[in-house]
Amino acid sequence: MNKYELAVAINGQAEDDARKAALDKVRGLITRFKGTITSEDDWGKRRFAYEVNKVKEGYYVFIKFQAEPEAIAEIEHRIRIVENVFRYLIVSDEKELSVKHEEEKPAEYEDESPADRAAAGSAEEAAAPAEAAEADTDADETAAE
Repeated sequence: MNKYELAVAINGQAEDDARKAALDKVRGLITRFKGTITSEDDWGKRRFAYEVNKVKEGYYVFIKFQAEPEAIAEIEHRIRIVENVFRYLIVSDEKELSVKHEEEKPAEYEDESPADRAAAGSAEEAAAPAEAAEADTDADETAAE
């Protein structure tokens, strides 16, 4: 099972009962597809950056959960039709991804620090314009003759 975070924006003009019903449906979708909710962060009512369906405020909830990768597409497909849910976004938990990327590092970088790799990249980039300038000078000299 992978870790995910779901951000949900619910209609700010909806009654408390309608908002709770929409959240219960979202939670039900996660558990329906064998996901387990690990935490829930209720941000409350916030102003949108822009109007959505002529509504200026929304109720934000962030849900962290674990589920199989195949379940995410089904959850997203069904959240689209939940009434009063304006926007949603499911992302993979970054902590889990960063650990996997550290394990997949190429052997050539094991002895180098990130600063050493950046310096090596900068030196290669600096050498390329110098070589191009030499080629331009050679071309100018040939054209002048």
